[in-house]
Amino acid sequence: DYAAHSSAQESWARELMEKLALEGHEHVLDIGSGDGRITAGIARRIPEGRVVGADSSEEMVLHARESFPAEEYPNLAFVLADARKLTFDGEFDVVFSNACLHWIADHHPVLAGISRSLRPGGRILLQMGGRGNAAGVVTAAASLIREPEWCGWFGGFPFPYGFHGPEEYRGWLVEAGFEAADASLFPKDMVHDGPEGLAGWVRTTWLPYIERVPDAMRERFIGEIVRRYLDANPPDSEGKTHVGMMRLEVKAKKKD
Repeated sequence: DYAAHSSAQESWARELMEKLALEGHEHVLDIGSGDGRITAGIARRIPEGRVVGADSSEEMVLHARESFPAEEYPNLAFVLADARKLTFDGEFDVVFSNACLHWIADHHPVLAGISRSLRPGGRILLQMGGRGNAAGVVTAAASLIREPEWCGWFGGFPFPYGFHGPEEYRGWLVEAGFEAADASLFPKDMVHDGPEGLAGWVRTTWLPYIERVPDAMRERFIGEIVRRYLDANPPDSEGKTHVGMMRLEVKAKKKD
């Protein structure tokens, strides 16, 4: 289901992957490897290196291993790992991550673990949802969960995403032992095929909201988020729906 509704994430990841400028021998860690398509793409670019895809979903890890078996990709492995508790020690030249780390509110343990995982002089290239990301969907969901029909499922519900800005992120990078630390925020237009495509994306990526709701009510809940969003942001003349996204891109080098 995620693979069918994540074309934008994959496209942006491929754009980001081009910026890695890999030479073919690097050891790379991909945090949030998901279904494994991007991680396998990295593996193809480093025939003399290796890449480890790490994801916190056991189902995703199993799916990725089945889709990209070791017999066909001997320099590729997928492991179950929490980005807040990375246990690698000086194993990688590059740490890469796309559309993942906004799932975590506090990035201090993430950056500390990334720093430990890198060899001296290693580099990072990360992209995630940033400050103001998907604001229209956030507004639609926030208004819905205040309604009497739904609010009972959302008592004490914290905002589940870490949508940070570049100013604080640069400071966190320095604290974690990085130099040449840079972070930038820029907009992206996420396009879906009509309300159905938008609903598929909501269903597969807005899980902290959806999992609060009983199974029998989830499709109606998703449909109501989509309806509220499209009331304020109608489809274009071709029936495509658009979501204004903000991406935070982070580049830095670990001190030698």
